[in-house]
Amino acid sequence: MNAPRGNSLASRDIASLVHPYTNLKAHQTNGPLVVGRGKGVYIYDDSGKEYIEGLAGLWCTSLGFDEPRLIEAATRQMKALPTYHIFAGKSHEPGIELAERLLAMAPVPMSKVFFANSGSEANDTAMKLVWYYSNALGRPKKKKIVSRNRAYHGVTIATASLTGLPANHRDFDLPIAGIVHADCPHYYTQGKPGESESAFVDRLIANFEALIEREGAETVAAFIAEPVMGAGGVLLPPRGYFERLQPILRKYDILFIVDEVICGFARTGNMFGTQTFDLKPDMMTVAKALSSAYLPISGVLISDAVWQAMVKASAAIGTFGHGYTYSAHPVAAAVAIETLKLYEERDILGHVRRVAPRFLAGLRKFADHPLVGEADGIGLIGAIQLVKSKAPREFFDPAQALAAYFAGRAQEHGLVVRPLFGDRVALCPPLIIGEEQIDEMLRRFRAALDDTAAMVQQKGLAPAA
Repeated sequence: MNAPRGNSLASRDIASLVHPYTNLKAHQTNGPLVVGRGKGVYIYDDSGKEYIEGLAGLWCTSLGFDEPRLIEAATRQMKALPTYHIFAGKSHEPGIELAERLLAMAPVPMSKVFFANSGSEANDTAMKLVWYYSNALGRPKKKKIVSRNRAYHGVTIATASLTGLPANHRDFDLPIAGIVHADCPHYYTQGKPGESESAFVDRLIANFEALIEREGAETVAAFIAEPVMGAGGVLLPPRGYFERLQPILRKYDILFIVDEVICGFARTGNMFGTQTFDLKPDMMTVAKALSSAYLPISGVLISDAVWQAMVKASAAIGTFGHGYTYSAHPVAAAVAIETLKLYEERDILGHVRRVAPRFLAGLRKFADHPLVGEADGIGLIGAIQLVKSKAPREFFDPAQALAAYFAGRAQEHGLVVRPLFGDRVALCPPLIIGEEQIDEMLRRFRAALDDTAAMVQQKGLAPAA
């Protein structure tokens, strides 16, 4: 495809925009998909073609693309107080109410909420609070943070270091010092031949404790984890993993940060992934579905122990020297409040629980396809693993970019999906999706899968099934 020419939106895009997570060289030739409007679970490009948004934008547009009450909430707040900060003891009603609502619905006791603008900023803040906490307690060496391979926690210098994906590190001179990565807890891709799932967990837990002891428990301050690893491939933890890992954190006095940026607000079939996997965090980060992504907002929920250390340190220093101009922005906060009201009034959690079995059953059927090694999920989030061979298990050369090809074919069939690291393809539709729409989404997904299989056969990229 030649680059669009003239004064079209596509040509203007190529001339002016830098696109995140895009092959910038290829984009100069291929150009963008220009999205013009949205309705429910659908988006429409500038030619009017319809697509099911199978990833809820970027895991976030939970209430669909035309919810009038969110638009009205933003408009009302714009008219009353369009912007104000909360620096130096200032405040406003939307920020206060949103914090109160989040604390009331938190799955474990939390004391305070700090607001930011993105998941990256929330996780970056959590990291700074870990260091602030350790200094307040007189433990200046206890600063290292353990993340995991294939984790995704953001793209700031610090959070991209927590992220455990090669593309986020290469040529950015990352990760920074003080970040340690533990094993990726995905049994299908990381388990050894003949290793049972329970033996896999045994190995991970032993390796994790050995890592703490090797680094020195007196230097390790926190562990951060997504309940379900999202951008790393929609990787579900193996049975017993978190149950056995959390006592190690307590043993070595290591704070637990749970990244709920993708999993929060009903995505996994509970209001938080923390509940789904019985986690006991000291801090939780939220974003994305907090406002159904209608406006940028994120938060860090903070335990009382961490909060008391913050108070102590700020008293000694004279201020808490952290914050963003748009922390608790009143319009974003108002939209988030309305989003939380809609979750409750419309029983979105109940809806997810009703339709998730249909989604998961349909998704898991793809495991029978010759190109699919694993197909699994939880709630309304899942993924397939594209494989060269099921037995013996063999993966495609990453240079063949099979998942990206799949995503291109899905787009041709009117479905937006996300190709992820290691030839995984994710689905994470808006939470309002209905059963008939799920069926149609999966039909379009299968069409893309069959197209991909035909290409693989034609080019001889895999042995005949």
